[in-house]
Amino acid sequence: MQPSIQPVHGRPVAPPLIGGEIPLIDVSDFLAGVSGAAEKAAAELRYAFEKVGFYYLAGHGVPRKLIDDTYEAAARFHAQPMEAKLALKVDEHNIGYMPIAEKAPPNAAAQGKKPSQNEAYFLRRERDARDPDVISGRRFHAPNKWPADLPGFRDTALEYIATLEKLCQKLVKLYALALDLPETYFDACFAKPHMILRMSRYPQIDGADESVESLVPHTDSGFMTLLPPNKVQGLSILLPDGRWMDAPGLEDAFVVNGGDILHRWSNERFLSTPHRVRNVSGQLRYAIPFFCDPDHDTMIECLPSCQSAETPAKYPPIKFGDYALWFAAQRYGHMSKVQAPSETEIAPGERATSRWQA
Repeated sequence: MQPSIQPVHGRPVAPPLIGGEIPLIDVSDFLAGVSGAAEKAAAELRYAFEKVGFYYLAGHGVPRKLIDDTYEAAARFHAQPMEAKLALKVDEHNIGYMPIAEKAPPNAAAQGKKPSQNEAYFLRRERDARDPDVISGRRFHAPNKWPADLPGFRDTALEYIATLEKLCQKLVKLYALALDLPETYFDACFAKPHMILRMSRYPQIDGADESVESLVPHTDSGFMTLLPPNKVQGLSILLPDGRWMDAPGLEDAFVVNGGDILHRWSNERFLSTPHRVRNVSGQLRYAIPFFCDPDHDTMIECLPSCQSAETPAKYPPIKFGDYALWFAAQRYGHMSKVQAPSETEIAPGERATSRWQA
């Protein structure tokens, strides 16, 4: 009989720190079922999210070849002629190809920034015409748009998405334990998580021009973002003390962060940390961030372990799908005219609306 895994109570445990700031958490023993490994990793995860909001994930088990193949697939997609990419232009479900914007979206304009200098191709969960959500036209639940002339591209992308989905469904158990909850607490809302794979290409920018970013300072919307090891660096993190830190590359480790929904769900106990991308490397940079969130029917209501008489809930309950739609309308020019819940209805909080300055 497997011993029960208990929530982590007490002080967070400091893991090794990369660059003196960003925790490194090795989950290989946890994934192998070693006794006590879940509690140890969860205590380190609590430290990461209470102190920084980012961590490096080692021992994840994702094959390096699959990561490399997915980077290559991203490069192949963006190497296509522009007309081929525009044939898959991003739509109101935020699926498809998004060229570099001509006009800054609301969050960039609020910071006095020009449009982010990256083009991106978005994939979500694979769906066919028989899917009930496709038939009903549910927002963000439409079929993917696949390129016609890239042999093997679809198979690689879907294998990567499926592999990270399985990993995230295991990791959420650590998040539950870190938040003093039963390890199965998040299982139901991650049984069929909402997922996004973004394949981005970042051209070189002028590092002396403060009005231009490869990706403007922002927080993510959801629960968990995973960035695989990248040969070309460019990610910067706004540390809690107000310093921007360039995140060092770490061989075989993902960079993982939480988003605004994790911050809200935990009553601001876990951080959603602002970050940006500045590609001043002198070469093209590709990125393949994977976003894994609860299903869109999930009610985001302050977790029972994160509220008390002294610390009442700071946010009203909201469905994650409603929050995701509001967020997209703020971040993407092509979504700005889509009918979305108002800021008053969402009550997003300061973390989601601050003007993060470089």
